[in-house]
Amino acid sequence: MTKEAVLKEFEALRGIGKNKATLLYEQGFDSLEKLRKASVKDLTQIKGISEKNAQDILTQLKEKKGKEKREKPDKKTTETKKEKPETVEKPAKKTTEAAVEIVEEKEGAYHPKIKPELTDTQREQLVIRRQIKKRTPYFLRDEAFRYKRIPKNWRRPSGFTSKLRINLKYRPSKVHVGFRSPKIVRGLHSSGFQEKLIHTAKELETIDPKTQAVRIGSTVGTKKRLLIVKRANELNIRVLNMKG
Repeated sequence: MTKEAVLKEFEALRGIGKNKATLLYEQGFDSLEKLRKASVKDLTQIKGISEKNAQDILTQLKEKKGKEKREKPDKKTTETKKEKPETVEKPAKKTTEAAVEIVEEKEGAYHPKIKPELTDTQREQLVIRRQIKKRTPYFLRDEAFRYKRIPKNWRRPSGFTSKLRINLKYRPSKVHVGFRSPKIVRGLHSSGFQEKLIHTAKELETIDPKTQAVRIGSTVGTKKRLLIVKRANELNIRVLNMKG
């Protein structure tokens, strides 16, 4: 190896610069193998290399040697791989419907949510509604941002001198027709279902599972609520305010 190549190898080690690399080369360490065989005492005799620095260099060289051994494949393993012929997997036989075993569903397994049957126009309009909702601001009542006694819920400004009514730029946004959602999907749930409020399990019989989803009333107790959910799962009806 040339001197420049050896010096580059030395400089790649942590704690060795150009000056230390040239000193090591001048002392007779013209390869990494010779440097690896050197002891801590041999390295500390060189000017500028401390005991800690010498130990660090030797540990780096040991680690590097270990990595090289791992990367090199054994000759025996390569020969055995070549000798063994590759086994061709036979295609599995098609099982009949009668032979297929029924696997019981595990408790707490993931079940995908029921989705509604929508037309292409309804899907497009739902996307547009989401875009409108993103840019829709929170509407404040006139002067609600200034006085604590005025509630924040929206009321149409009616004062003759009201600056919000005149649509001045530095006032908050006013309710406008452009913020309204498309007519086809107006009133639908974000999933696309039409919401129906129920209080008993019998009311589920009148629900269309393809287009309608159920929301259980807040006054319904836990016992009746669980019965409604059980019956809804049997009828394949989506419950909007219950997990699972």
